[in-house]
Amino acid sequence: MSTSIKQPQVITCKAAVAWGAGQPLVVEEVEVNPPQPEEIRIKVVCTSLCRSDITAWETQAIFPRIFGHEASGIVESVGPGITEFNEGDHVLTVFIGECKTCRQCKSDKSNTCEVLGLERRGVMHSDQQTRFSIKGKPVYHYCAVSSFSEYTVVHSGCAVKVSSIAPLEKICLLSCGLSAAWNVADISKGSTVVIFGLGTVGLSVAQGAKVRGASRIIGVDTNPEKCEKAKAFGVTEFLNPNDNNEPVQQVIKRITDGGADYSFECIGDTGMITTALQSCCDGWGLAVTLGVPKLKPEVAAHYGLFLSGRTLKGSLFGGWKPKTDLPSLVNSFYQLADLHPLPFQMRLWSYDVV
Repeated sequence: MSTSIKQPQVITCKAAVAWGAGQPLVVEEVEVNPPQPEEIRIKVVCTSLCRSDITAWETQAIFPRIFGHEASGIVESVGPGITEFNEGDHVLTVFIGECKTCRQCKSDKSNTCEVLGLERRGVMHSDQQTRFSIKGKPVYHYCAVSSFSEYTVVHSGCAVKVSSIAPLEKICLLSCGLSAAWNVADISKGSTVVIFGLGTVGLSVAQGAKVRGASRIIGVDTNPEKCEKAKAFGVTEFLNPNDNNEPVQQVIKRITDGGADYSFECIGDTGMITTALQSCCDGWGLAVTLGVPKLKPEVAAHYGLFLSGRTLKGSLFGGWKPKTDLPSLVNSFYQLADLHPLPFQMRLWSYDVV
């Protein structure tokens, strides 16, 4: 007696579609094709809004498009040959994948996969086609994730299986760069940290710095309402640049006796990258940039800042290898989320899953 295996079919669902740069997103009925080899189709449980989504929506030219690159969900179906995932698995999507075979994946110095790196053309890694359409016309992806949809298709290398007990509504933020303080900067105990921008990323840096044992965590933001919230996540001092008559980097160098050990730019402003670098101490100060600039992508800094021993580093996904490192991070972070729930909720109000 022969049995047939049910093959995934086209799904029709709702998605928030961007039809042009800066135009309001429209909730549309979209068709989502079945997953192809090396792909899985996910029912999106929770997604969040990142500044990178907004920057791309305002400035890029590939439309119509479904944005969103931070998501948690449940595997609905798998493509041919997939053995790593099964229907019902809980997963996180990631905007940079991990093939585990290329030179970058084999190196412990990088997390930027040569095969499944940042996808900028709005298509799937495997065949350069889309899996979304409206009335037969293609709708493009964003960062090979497109989580502003009830269902999405991703490459299996751009999804990470996580524990079924991890709260999907909280851990979806781990799909982006929330963990840079733990890895890229490797903050040392007793150090001084300054954070420019106290949004979700900035607060996560503060939380990571506190866990790593930083003695002073200085938060810098022009919004005074963020002061008390920031202190709940480890910020020990708050600076509003508008309240001082001297440049904020000079204030920081004065109150820290020469500059911070670590500084983080969490805004997406290249001018602020220079300020973060200037706020570091001579000899060993490390500035880490985490924001994505909307304008003026070039960074300008006097060469003397580097000759004196300062270092400037960038980071995608906090420097972590997504499939290798993310499961253990989930186990750590959802325990922290029970103690400090606010940063895991701050972005969720920005987008209602359709």
